[in-house]
Amino acid sequence: MSTDAHDVPGAVPLGGPRFQTEPALLYRQMRREHGAVTPVVLDGGVPAWLVLGYRELHQVTGDPVLFSRDSDLWNQWENIPDDWPLLPMIGRRQPSILYTVGERHRERAAMISDALEAVDPHLLRGHAERFADELVDRLCAKGEADLVGDYAMLLPVRVLARLYGFSDEQGPALVTALNDMIDGRERALAGQTHLATSMARLLADRKAAPADDVASRMLADESGFTEEEVAQDLMVMMAAGHQPTADWIGNSLRLMLTDDRFAASLFGGRNSVAEAMNEVLWEDTPTQNVAGRWAARDTQLGGRRIRAGDLVLLGLQGANSDPQVRTDGSALTGGNNAHFSFGHGEHRCPFPAQEVAEVIARTGIEVVLDRLPDIDLAVPAGSLTRRPSPWLRGLTELPVRFTPTTALGGTSA
Repeated sequence: MSTDAHDVPGAVPLGGPRFQTEPALLYRQMRREHGAVTPVVLDGGVPAWLVLGYRELHQVTGDPVLFSRDSDLWNQWENIPDDWPLLPMIGRRQPSILYTVGERHRERAAMISDALEAVDPHLLRGHAERFADELVDRLCAKGEADLVGDYAMLLPVRVLARLYGFSDEQGPALVTALNDMIDGRERALAGQTHLATSMARLLADRKAAPADDVASRMLADESGFTEEEVAQDLMVMMAAGHQPTADWIGNSLRLMLTDDRFAASLFGGRNSVAEAMNEVLWEDTPTQNVAGRWAARDTQLGGRRIRAGDLVLLGLQGANSDPQVRTDGSALTGGNNAHFSFGHGEHRCPFPAQEVAEVIARTGIEVVLDRLPDIDLAVPAGSLTRRPSPWLRGLTELPVRFTPTTALGGTSA
């Protein structure tokens, strides 16, 4: 007799408005009713486990053999239809680094880390400032803006595209394509096709004429990865680097505009920017839950019997707020970075990628505060809404008002 989520009374549907409106309360309720490892149900009645315990999540992410990234292990494939909406997130035999395991994964992760680590930090910040200023130029004369749709959702992908090797002229179309993919609506497939085609064209160009960019460095790696594998990894890197960073910007600006503790930042207090960004990673992390790991054999986790092939989801935000390690809810934010927001273990976000995301996010926030010094919310804080997703947590919009200013180009935008 299995002990999957269908066999446990009160298994929680992983979806619905509570992930949008009150996730912190929902995670507490899950933990109270089910413990550190909660049975959940995905779209179509598919069972899984959601790990909410800090220690349990550390155990799962720290043991890539027992809790594997190999999705072929899943014991539910016979129940998964071809049109299952989560297949892009939990796919089978995907050729990207996300589903590579063992020594080959370590070589692949090293290739990506080396390519990103070679990025000149001054050049990175210069690109981030330039694109941020261009975006502010478009809105600064209006006196009002949506800092999500008009700014945060447009910035990270432009910077990443430039670092990877795309021209500035190609950037806007990549922004549209990636945001269409993330929306998951009628243009999602077209967006994915444009991104894949653009990556293939970039790699063909760089193979013929290498340059000082991430794509060229990955192609030059001597570990023997194919162009298709490099293209897949570049697409993963762009998607994983764009949306969470955009939400990091949006969530941090929301905190600074609604919490009196960060008011000084609106008048140039740079320490408060870093503090707000770190608090968001603890309390309002952009990546709430991650799929996934698969148990390589029967085991125990958090008092639950996990069967071989069971899907285990990583509850990053739930673990960040685990009362077993957060006995004082405010004690571990500050300068403490022991959160799970970038993952942990072999499959964590590579450190150079974390640094790139932090530079883009911090620069994006600082440029807004420098250019629009009297910025304020244009709506009541309680009316701000989140996207209805249990996976990524970001604002649907962040309406603000400010005194109109002149574009840096010298003319009103």
